Amino acid sequence: MVIPGIISFLEHIKRYKNRKIGILTHQAACTLNFEFTLVAILNKGLDVKVVFAPEHGFFSEEQDQKPVNNAQLYGIPVISLYKHTPMPDKEQLSLIDTLIIDLVDVGARYYTYVWSSVLLLKELSGRDIEVIILDRPNPLGGEFMEGFVLRKEFFSFVGLLPVPVVHGMTVGELLLMARDFYNIDLKITIYPVKGWKRDMKYQDTGLWFIPPSPNMPYITTSMVYPGMCLLEATNISEGRGTTRPFEIFGAPFIDPFKLVKALGDVEGAVVRPYYFIPTFNKYAGMRVGGGFVHVIDPDRYRPFEFGIKLLATLNRLYPDEFRFKDPPYEFEYEKMPIDILTGSDFIRKNIDNLNMKELGALWQKDIEKFKKMREQYLLYA
Repeated sequence: MVIPGIISFLEHIKRYKNRKIGILTHQAACTLNFEFTLVAILNKGLDVKVVFAPEHGFFSEEQDQKPVNNAQLYGIPVISLYKHTPMPDKEQLSLIDTLIIDLVDVGARYYTYVWSSVLLLKELSGRDIEVIILDRPNPLGGEFMEGFVLRKEFFSFVGLLPVPVVHGMTVGELLLMARDFYNIDLKITIYPVKGWKRDMKYQDTGLWFIPPSPNMPYITTSMVYPGMCLLEATNISEGRGTTRPFEIFGAPFIDPFKLVKALGDVEGAVVRPYYFIPTFNKYAGMRVGGGFVHVIDPDRYRPFEFGIKLLATLNRLYPDEFRFKDPPYEFEYEKMPIDILTGSDFIRKNIDNLNMKELGALWQKDIEKFKKMREQYLLYA
């Protein structure tokens, strides 16, 4: 069985007994017996001065792009890092000499938890603070990569490193890359995952999948998310307000049968015509036509490729109804949401004439360069 970094950390916890601890974590980061990482280290006697929470809050109760109020937990102040100015103030940072990071990621660049970590490390740079990263497996595995590498001029809260949409890296590996990219002056100690190999999917780890956010309920959600998250930048519902977000999609103007026929065969997946009524978010209370994506072979399914194919098909079938949303989106007020998600303005500007084979070859060139760049940061074989 794969053993997350928190377990090794607990075995060496005595060396941190006299530290003033800050921790960036949330409810999905647990020990093997489902105890919150925060509770586990408190029970071992560590002096936790402050808890930092990523998007959605410590308990992942807030919906996407919703501000999270600061609070208290076990008598400890909880500071949200998800806000327009995401960093804590200097007084809060002065409370600690050690920062622990334990976050469950989903393997797609858009997911904001890693970027909260990067921004916090940049803020701490140059201080006499040790950063301890309790690493966890990448749910999509460590080998599969897909999508364009993010261009620097399109950096935002959904991407602060030049990585592809599906990057195949753990949180620990990404933060090592961020340390060098931003010249972050901090001592970083990583407690690695034991028993994890890069070719493992999450199903191979023996670990339970604990939903890290309100709309990431199942491991199958993470499989489709790298493509279906693109719908956030459009007027198409990504299934929020249903029990199967990102696996379900649609809009009132879509004929599900016409759309599924136009999409044709999808390698590694089946798309069924579908109607649904979202309870909140886009088209709340309205009957929406679209599809349900069933991943039947994760090794063959290419989520980003399908996401782009879906956008192009919707644009072709419904040119008068389909549209890309304008900013703001994820604290970005100038760049188009679809651009910061896809990594450049290429998809948006060429949506009428996309050739999927040519596109795949383009981002594969990006990925080959990225593979060489990331080698020095890989912690697992």
